[in-house]
Amino acid sequence: MIKAYAALEPGAQLQPFEYDPGPLGDHDVEISIEYCGICHSDLSMLHNAWGITQYPFVPGHEVIGTIAAKGAHVPNLSLGQRVGLGWHSSYCMTCHSCMSGDHNLCIQPEATIVGRHGGFADTVRANAASVVVLPDSLNAQSAGPLFCGGITVFNPLLQFNVPSTAKVAVIGIGGLGHIALQFLRAWGCRVTAFTSSNDKKQEALAMGAHNVLDTRNPGELAAATGQFDLILTTVNVALDWNAYIATLRPKGRLHFLGVPLEPLGINVFPLISGQYSVSGSPVGSPASIETMLQFAAQHQIEPIVEIFHLDQVNDALARLTSGHAKYRVVLCNR
Repeated sequence: MIKAYAALEPGAQLQPFEYDPGPLGDHDVEISIEYCGICHSDLSMLHNAWGITQYPFVPGHEVIGTIAAKGAHVPNLSLGQRVGLGWHSSYCMTCHSCMSGDHNLCIQPEATIVGRHGGFADTVRANAASVVVLPDSLNAQSAGPLFCGGITVFNPLLQFNVPSTAKVAVIGIGGLGHIALQFLRAWGCRVTAFTSSNDKKQEALAMGAHNVLDTRNPGELAAATGQFDLILTTVNVALDWNAYIATLRPKGRLHFLGVPLEPLGINVFPLISGQYSVSGSPVGSPASIETMLQFAAQHQIEPIVEIFHLDQVNDALARLTSGHAKYRVVLCNR
């Protein structure tokens, strides 16, 4: 039996929960969980904000742990090896996207916390293809958020071949944004942080931003007209997207990583006249995650985290919900 923490209905407090996962599949592994990050997607799923949650619901898709068991056809992972598991726990391995190496765009993927139980537990299972070995030099305690938040902000750098000479802005210096600043600075970009919090200005500069603009000040936004090659937006709220598009250079891109649920309300004429692009992307493929981990290890990049023990899971969720966490919350099961 796997011991976990589950919500029995939308928005409910998590409580101890046990379930029988059945026989281990030939291509699957069982991970003994050491740490598990908490992502805003866990909160969205907890409250069934996307209409796809099944209860009892065990959150957790930023898992760090060691291989406790493996199926008969898993040659690439060893017992005791430290690994990570992110948003996806399996792929179809037959669609065009999978066969092209874009597993994150699989037409029939299995998500770690959609229709199955996630990492707020002592163990979790996943297909071996979705599990990535953690480099020894990375801090296991803080590495979990790299497997969702980290790869979410790193993936666009690979997908769009962002040059090191690019001028890139990040909207929202929180769980995603603070990792994006570190990656972009190490990538070589000229980095600007957009934030509505004066308290975060010095922190953003310390994390890699060359410049910080106050989103509450229309004058600062107007002064940035025509500056950026790429804007990464990590927020889940509606903003004046037309004002941000105006800060792009010709052929610039506004790229969504956060998920505002409201229509964007973007004017088309400016898009045409500036040949701008508006896009979005999910997490990356296992190969991209491996590349990101190597990059993070090489440049000593790690998320800033607050640690709670697994049995403090409801306090940890409340801390994330409060908006005061600096900057990711991680559950410890050691």
